[in-house]
Order: sequence, then structure tokens, then C-alpha cells
Amino acid sequence: MSLHELSAVELLQAYRARTLSPVEVLQATLAHIERWEPRLRALYAFDPEAALAQARASEARWRRGEALALDGLPLTLKENIASRGTPAPLGSAATVLQPAAEDAPPAARMREAGAVLLAKTTMPDYGMLSSGLSSFHPLTRNPWDLDKNPGGSSAGAAAAAAAGYGPLHVGTDIGGSIRLPAGWCGVFGLKPSLGRIPIKPAYAGRVAGPMTRTVADAALMMGALSRPDWRDPTSLPPQDIAWTALRRELRGLRLGLQMDAGWGLAVEPETAAAVQAAARLFEQAGAIVEPLQAFTTRSMIEGLDRFWRLRCWLDIAALPAERQDRILPYIRDWAAGAAGIGAAELFHGHAQMAALREAAVSACQPFDFVLSPVSPVPAFKAEWASPINDPQRPFEHIAFTLPFNMSEQPSASINCGYTATGLPIGLQITGRRFDDLGVLQLSAEFERLRAPQQPWPQP
Repeated sequence: MSLHELSAVELLQAYRARTLSPVEVLQATLAHIERWEPRLRALYAFDPEAALAQARASEARWRRGEALALDGLPLTLKENIASRGTPAPLGSAATVLQPAAEDAPPAARMREAGAVLLAKTTMPDYGMLSSGLSSFHPLTRNPWDLDKNPGGSSAGAAAAAAAGYGPLHVGTDIGGSIRLPAGWCGVFGLKPSLGRIPIKPAYAGRVAGPMTRTVADAALMMGALSRPDWRDPTSLPPQDIAWTALRRELRGLRLGLQMDAGWGLAVEPETAAAVQAAARLFEQAGAIVEPLQAFTTRSMIEGLDRFWRLRCWLDIAALPAERQDRILPYIRDWAAGAAGIGAAELFHGHAQMAALREAAVSACQPFDFVLSPVSPVPAFKAEWASPINDPQRPFEHIAFTLPFNMSEQPSASINCGYTATGLPIGLQITGRRFDDLGVLQLSAEFERLRAPQQPWPQP
């Protein structure tokens, strides 16, 4: 196995045994990126020399016996996670670029743990698309099929993880932005409970989370990422959680299986078959699987759509005309639909976040965990903004993911199969609020149950 393909767990074992060094691992990873990146375009602010300096410092710490928790592990961060000295364009050509004054909490925690930041990763304008399409970044593509989209908004993070740009990647998620690209790129992505991983800026539904090739690597990251930070007023109090204790008894667990979200795109047959087959594996291992009926409605989503359109429109309308013109046309068209919304409609739209939260928590309460598709459809055309590419119907593909942002529940994507053309299919595993470890454990058990995976894509 090539060095860039080794997991974080394997690399730490090799560093401890002195059979590998952070410098040689980073050099191998950089060489692999050079082969992939001209076509994949997953990275922003790629700085090999700065990364090599970090790797040399890590190597020195290992030699002195002073290694940190994640010392010498190659890392990428989504570009909207501020890192000191690097501008955050937020995926948009309309952004005025200014170096970040400080690390946001996820960047600070990973730096403190000794991870080697080799680059930031791409995202669409303002993170408002499930796509690798951006007015600032080049088009990011899916390594499984370069004619397909990696999804978003953590587009570059998912593509980088699937392509083998090192083991550790951090994305963000407000409606599916970790889980959707993770599902479409065949990697593991965890959207933690709101407040589990401190983030800045913090607002309703927004979280940061790990994106990796294995569940164990994501669990390893959680030990650092979940440390508290006062700058996030929604952050949870410190807890002593054994993040790497990933075994879970499946016998007797009650699992809900949701195959109908109540609105949005219909689940395509290949996706349905893969998710149902995953549920049968849990059943064969002793879990009790029962159907979970749809619990969200079209009116909830239309209200939420109006609220987010107006929020985005107010930001866009405040920009000078020449900067407005630089925003991706799809985003401008979507947001402009809110120009005439009044106060009553806005209030009703905002209230749908609470309605979604109550519906999701209530529906999931009878179960230990809930299984569902991540997306009803596999990866779509690389140049499209969404699976249907229609700004007037922007949320049709996020019916399974969005509710769990509003309900603040932990939810993960893990690969459960492939289409006839070889595209990954994501299984969503959702737990009760604050049971992030349980979601990791169930995901790790599924990782052991599932069939051998197809080889990772190569440049």
C-alpha cells in the first residue's frame, strides 16, 4: 500500500515504531496530489513548503518523545474554517479577500494536536449548494468519475478524502454539506450533535465534522475536535468520551428504516436496494429493524426555503452591484426569489426550524438509531449546481439530511454499495441527540459487516 493510502491509525503506529516519518509521508502525499489535482481541483491555498516545515517540526517532536495526539498526520480544512493568515473566500468571487486574524476552533484544535495542514479545500458560493460549482474556485470533480459532481458544500474535502490526499479532512454541514458529498464520494462523514465540535461563526444547524476513509480515523479526530472553545456560545460542556471505543453489541438494538422522506426526489431503485441491503445486514447481526414513516412535510421545507433565501438575499443586496455580479448566477437567482417576502412569511419560515426539530426528535425517539439513504440519487453532472439544477427547487435532494441539522442530532454517511456504473451510495446513520459516540460505533460495526469495498479511484 502506498504511503498516501495509509490511515491515520496506521500512520501513528508507524511513527511510534519509527518505521515511517511525517516528512516522508507528507512527501509521498504531495507527489500523489500532483498527479490528481490538475483534474480534480479540490484544493485552495495549497502550500507544500509550509506543510513540509510543519512535518519537519513534527518529526523532531517524535524524535524527542514529545509527539502530540495527531502529530504528523496530513490534514485539509474546508476553506470556510478560518486558519490564521489565509483568506476565506467562502467559495464566492464576490468576497473581499483578507487574511484571517486567527484560527477558528476546528483549525486551532487540529493545529494544537500536531496535524500537518497541507491545504484548504473548495466549496461553492457561501456553502449554499450541494455541489463543487463555485464562482471563485475551479470546478471540483468527483474522483470516482470526473464527469460527476463530488457534492457539497464540503466538495473539496470529500473529493480529497476519496482521492487519497492524506487521511484527515474537516468539513462543515448545515443541511447535508458533510454527509451528501461523503455519500457521493464513498467516504465516511460525521455531522456531530450541534455544539459537540465548537465552530465560529456558530448559527442554527451549523456544525464542523470529520471526513475520512475509515470510521476509526474520524473517531481519532473527535478527541481533538470536540475540545471546548469559549468562542462558540453553543458549544457543549466538556465530556470524557472514549471516542476510539468503537465496538457495539447489535443484538436487540431498535433501528428505524426510513425510505420515504415525505417530500423531495424519489429514492432511485439502486439506492433503495443498497440501503435496504444494509438494513438486512444489521438484522442478520441481531438488530430489530422497523419502518419509520415520513415525518417532515413540504410546507416545512417551503418555509425554511423562504427564510434562507431572504437571509442570503439581504447579504447579497448589501453588496455593491459589481460584487453582486460576481456571485454564481444560480445563487443569485435562488436568493432573488425572496426579494418580496414580508415579515409574516419570514417569521413563519424561521419557525419551521423548530417544527423540523420537534418532528425529527419525536419520530426518532422509539429507536436507538435511524437508517436511511443520504441522498435519493447518486452523483450528478459535474457542472450542475444540484441533481436537478433548478434554483426554484433547491432542496429536493436534501430531504433525508436537512431534518437532522435542525434537530441537532448526530448523523453520519458511510458507503453501503455502488451503482451499476460504479458510483458510491451513502447510508445515513442517525442517533439520538448527543449520542455521537453511538453513531460512530454503529458505523464501525457496519464497516465490519459490509462487503469488501471497491478499490479507491486512482489518477
